[in-house]
Amino acid sequence: MPYEIKGKTKHINIFATKSINYLMKFSRVKILLLFFVVSCAGPKKIEKTDTTVASNLRNHIQYLADDKLEGRRTGTNGEKLAMEYISGQFKTIALIPKGTDGYYQPFDVIDGKQMNPSTYFIINDNKLEAGKDFFVFPFSPNQSITALPSIALKEVDMPWFVDLKETLEENKSNPHFDIEQYIKTSCKQAKTKGASAVIFFNTSSIDDKLKFDIKDKTEQSAVPVLYVNSETAKKYFKDASATLNVKLKIDIGEKKRIGHNVVGYIDNGAATTVILGAHFDHLGYGEDGGSLFRTGESQIHNGADDNASGTAALIELARKLKVSNAKNNNYLFIAFSGEELGLFGSKYFTEHPTIDLKNVDYMINMDMVGRLNDSSKVVTVGGYGTSPIWGEIFSTLQKEKSPFVFKYDSSGTGPSDHTSFYRKDIPVLFYFTGLHSDYHKPTDDADKINYAGEQMIVEHIYKLMELLNSKGRRLAFTKTRETQTTTSARFSVSLGIMPDYTFSGIGVRADGISDGRPAQKAGLKTGDVIIRLGEDNVTSLENYMQALGKFKKGDKANVKFKRGNETLEATVEF
Repeated sequence: MPYEIKGKTKHINIFATKSINYLMKFSRVKILLLFFVVSCAGPKKIEKTDTTVASNLRNHIQYLADDKLEGRRTGTNGEKLAMEYISGQFKTIALIPKGTDGYYQPFDVIDGKQMNPSTYFIINDNKLEAGKDFFVFPFSPNQSITALPSIALKEVDMPWFVDLKETLEENKSNPHFDIEQYIKTSCKQAKTKGASAVIFFNTSSIDDKLKFDIKDKTEQSAVPVLYVNSETAKKYFKDASATLNVKLKIDIGEKKRIGHNVVGYIDNGAATTVILGAHFDHLGYGEDGGSLFRTGESQIHNGADDNASGTAALIELARKLKVSNAKNNNYLFIAFSGEELGLFGSKYFTEHPTIDLKNVDYMINMDMVGRLNDSSKVVTVGGYGTSPIWGEIFSTLQKEKSPFVFKYDSSGTGPSDHTSFYRKDIPVLFYFTGLHSDYHKPTDDADKINYAGEQMIVEHIYKLMELLNSKGRRLAFTKTRETQTTTSARFSVSLGIMPDYTFSGIGVRADGISDGRPAQKAGLKTGDVIIRLGEDNVTSLENYMQALGKFKKGDKANVKFKRGNETLEATVEF
């Protein structure tokens, strides 16, 4: 499950979090839950566990959270092992495959940019090694150049060579000096004077810390921009009067990995379908910046509670519903990947569904349901306001003396995959048993799961679904408030958009617009791509957040955005 800028806890505001923690990797402080407590039932002694379900839950979680799966990071062999296990369980239960490739639904995860293998840089017939001897700045255009430049001369239609030594030494005591911005500005100036490319190197003893930034979303430069390391520069650029035979080809492309949803189906011949979901991916070794483990040591994050627990519950609910008499709905079971990256899998499914979403009655999402506290017995339920039926159903269940203390949050949006379905006007519920000190750390292991407690949650959800089945009517959808895109921990204002974390273009795409917030009042719509906020160009979530942090309540700002091929402007008031 995603995390929030205030620290180690699970939160309701995935959107500020992902942009800060995943993309910006800022430091985190302790966070507060934003759920509102609406009502609760008196505690009751937990009933005897159904040993078969509890035993199955234990087996699922122990496998999924085993070290050999290496934290189930999206696009890795650990994810592959997990999806093979889940699809094997679906097959044993006799679910119908409902992915796009059997049980599987592959989707792309764009990690950023990369130098493709066809990139090369040859000096005097010597081929330099990309990534070792040189790299191409990711904002470079893709093109090829053959030339005979002189190192010391800056001629028109020739590559220019720039030693950073003097600039670095002049600014070594300047805390505000930005070497990357200097390079970008220098390239613009060089282009106006006729340079066909700019090749930077550094002969000083000052570490410039320059490297290929896969997350760079800077506007493309007019000329190729390269960096040659110091050893290679000494070899080829020592004689400033020399003329070099230069051949280069720039091929910058998207760096991708493939994630997979696992999808199974029970066809009861009904007019409507119920979707149950849980994400099965986790953090791997923390490569994507989500770990809250602070020693710097690389360790496997097994994610037993987050979210092997929800995945195990999904499998057991599929097993129960396969033999159930609740036949008024079909049932679709989806184990999502890419959730920790920003709901990649669930968003992909809702944009490329394998069933008609117009026929979906409701969706239930389970994320971190394995740590029920036997003393407090608190279960948080999100999405409570997405249909009028939820109040009626929980009232009925409470009369049966539920063992749980329920905390309700009305919002259909939150830190997990139900948000993607709420965006399609589908009623949702989101189950979550609470926060703990092992969240997003290597210590979230299978031996800490409350298996008896999770079994009771499975039974509760099954009973809720049976009750809905007996009513025999389709649920009405209600739009709810949306979680904010910022928090008071870092920002004093919010624009009121839900960023699309799967968007790989320049700018920030609005995946949703909150009612009554500044963006909606200014006329922005879902799908708009913000490219400027106030005085700052917006190329990524990182500088969007930096721009947003400059405003306070009552301020006004101009926002420039793209809507299709049209560029528009509006004034927002925070």
